[in-house]
Amino acid sequence: MPDKSDVQRANIPTLDFVVNAIAGWVNKYRSMHASGNELGECSPEDVTRIAADIGIPAGELRALAAKGPDSAKLLEKMLLRLHVDPAQLANANPAVMRDLQRLCVVCGQKERCQHELDAGTAAENYHEFCPNAFTLDALFRQKADPSRH
Repeated sequence: MPDKSDVQRANIPTLDFVVNAIAGWVNKYRSMHASGNELGECSPEDVTRIAADIGIPAGELRALAAKGPDSAKLLEKMLLRLHVDPAQLANANPAVMRDLQRLCVVCGQKERCQHELDAGTAAENYHEFCPNAFTLDALFRQKADPSRH
């Protein structure tokens, strides 16, 4: 007859499997709710108010929030390649920065953008793929001629 310690050792792999499965589920739950549902705790009225505050429809705000917190990271990299300080731009013109971020979040050219950034050719080629090219060019023209405010 096996003693108690033999039974406990035999059950440990099963226990480890169950604990790991539960931990995996908890981590998956946390990541799903942390990255894709930032507005999940907000009431519909809160979402509408937040959307109005930033000047976009509530549906678009929900779609943008569902993309996750790093979905506009390429914009920061692009701005740096174009010798624009993202923090300075955000402080000087927050509405423009929000618009740039919004377009970056929904951009369908992220793979090309990342490739161009990695290759060091983004500054030369962004006009070909970046939905922010027009706004960026307007910023550069304004910077070159401050009397055009």
